[in-house]
Amino acid sequence: MIVALIIACEVGFWVLLAAGLTLRYVAKMPRAGAALLLCEPLLELVLLVVTTLDLKNGAAPDWKHGLAALYIGYTVAYGHYTVKWLDGHAAHRLAGGPKPAGPGYGKARAAHEWKLWIRTVLAAAVALCLLQVAVWYVGDAGDVSSLKGWQFAALRVAGIHALIAAAYTIWPKKAPVGADAS
Repeated sequence: MIVALIIACEVGFWVLLAAGLTLRYVAKMPRAGAALLLCEPLLELVLLVVTTLDLKNGAAPDWKHGLAALYIGYTVAYGHYTVKWLDGHAAHRLAGGPKPAGPGYGKARAAHEWKLWIRTVLAAAVALCLLQVAVWYVGDAGDVSSLKGWQFAALRVAGIHALIAAAYTIWPKKAPVGADAS
């Protein structure tokens, strides 16, 4: 049930996002679109409540609960960023707004990658906290090794992303010939 809910939350995120942007830019109803976009955090709240109730009702903690924690952490850290990024592109494509600036090249790109890494650290921190609360909640009554394994996975993801950001710092992405190298 938890996996189905995670999938439903992800599908719901994109449906709400598409509907909100459609209302904002195609139907020319910016307030209704913004209101719809503000409903997206409710999906994660539902996932958190259902996951907690699942553990409360005696479900053995396993990979599904860990995946739910990582998903919630990711959406906390990257959800608003994704909405803002897509909103900028929708404004450009559908409403004649300015073209959104890309991450750039060289030092600007490296700085962008480090900012994304900070988001990944936030996502990992949220997931680690949720998983630790679940470990404490389950206590000695169950096997929490799966939850602890997901904690290690969250740390690995943050570490790998740090390596990626460092690579952009050490080997900066070069602008194509004729492009602005900002």
